Amino acid sequence: MRRTASPLSLILLGLGVFLLVLAPMLAWYVEPRAKRTPVDIDTITVFKGTGSYFDTDKIKTVHDKNLTITRQARGDVDDSDDEHAVWDVVTSVDPDSSLPAADPHDSLQFTTERWVTDRKTNRPVHCCDEKPYFEGEAYLKFPFDVQKRSYIWWDNTLGATVPLTFRGTKKIQGYEGYRFTAKVKPAKTGTRLVPGRLVGQPRRSNVLAEEWYANHGVELVADKRTGRIIYAAIGPRKTLRAPGSDKDETVLLDSKRIAFTTKTQKAQVELADDDSSRLELIGVTLPVGAAVLGGLLAIAGGVLVLRGRRSDSGTQGTNGPGNAAEPNGPSGDTSPTTLQPSTM
Repeated sequence: MRRTASPLSLILLGLGVFLLVLAPMLAWYVEPRAKRTPVDIDTITVFKGTGSYFDTDKIKTVHDKNLTITRQARGDVDDSDDEHAVWDVVTSVDPDSSLPAADPHDSLQFTTERWVTDRKTNRPVHCCDEKPYFEGEAYLKFPFDVQKRSYIWWDNTLGATVPLTFRGTKKIQGYEGYRFTAKVKPAKTGTRLVPGRLVGQPRRSNVLAEEWYANHGVELVADKRTGRIIYAAIGPRKTLRAPGSDKDETVLLDSKRIAFTTKTQKAQVELADDDSSRLELIGVTLPVGAAVLGGLLAIAGGVLVLRGRRSDSGTQGTNGPGNAAEPNGPSGDTSPTTLQPSTM
């Protein structure tokens, strides 16, 4: 009777092959599709620092005051799709006197923005009522799998891109990310009708003054895998100049450094760690584990199948046709007398 491979050996072999096929699928198919900018977000980041600002009540610049920048980003799930992420962003700048602001419009500065990006590359997509029109590789986040190179960052106040230089690694709340820095030289960003005395022309009632902007320093620390910004610090300076002048006459806003609060740092690190761990599980841990376990199971199943075949072969060699008794031949138990004819 012919024997077949045991069910156990076939199960082990089949499971091993399945895991070996699954491993590259997780790494090359599932993980890349998991690296998509989320659309169902609602996050608040808070910057704090000290500096100067123009007090409209006192009609002069006041100095050494606490300043708070609050930014809320909400994903527009209805307008987003598989390819595009749509985020609505509200940013306000407040001194202590306007906090807590019952209405963001009561803030020192208040802006609304609508960012549309490619969910895979983080590049801008110019659609869906985008505001402002922007370019670059990074703004509210970096692309996935951040590289040790320079990136093009969009400075919304400047209305142009700024090169960010890679500066190594930095730990934020014990979590390591890639650090990038930049500076923005003074640049004209627009005009504003103001009383002449604010730009050194007291004899003129109103002057179309020039608005100028610079940044003492930008520092961003991004999570390597997800591109989430876990730390940010900026040094904005906004001033007024008389038309054609190269001298700042009135300071609207000036701070050497406004940075993420400790609470914001911890929240961003927690989000980055969770997202990064999930991607690592899908892209590294599970594929490697599946490949190793699949290989072991496939080898074990294959060995058992081969042993079963060898056992079958050995059984046929011992009891095969060449060694079987002849069905019509003499029996070893037949005595000689039984073969002699009767004499009776």
